[in-house]
Amino acid sequence: MPDPTADPRHVFVYGTLRRGERNDIAHFLPRPDYVGQGRLRGLLYDLGAYPGAVLGGETWIEGEIYRITGEVEAALDVLEEVAPDGSGEYLKREVPVESQGRMLICLVYEIHPERVALKPVIACGDWRERRGPIS
Repeated sequence: MPDPTADPRHVFVYGTLRRGERNDIAHFLPRPDYVGQGRLRGLLYDLGAYPGAVLGGETWIEGEIYRITGEVEAALDVLEEVAPDGSGEYLKREVPVESQGRMLICLVYEIHPERVALKPVIACGDWRERRGPIS
């Protein structure tokens, strides 16, 4: 479990945690600070109601970067079903993310590779572009 008193960290979000989406990260408390748009290398998969990223490769995944507290990190771990033994739906990683010409080390929730078998890839790398306008 993350330490709620730890220094703020950055998180990269690429799906339902983005602004205006159903799990908008702005609804978490203390409210995360928006840092900017970001992107990282990986493949984005369409899992129906949400996407899942597998890190690495040559294509880009688009998203947003936020500064979060340990309290918010703990809440995100629960939402993303991170398990200490790696068996959860998502795996929490710390990776460099490109943002406005610089690299920031960010937490990224990577879908467990077993969860994307036979799922379609979102070739554009952007959940919003694939899903269409928010209704």
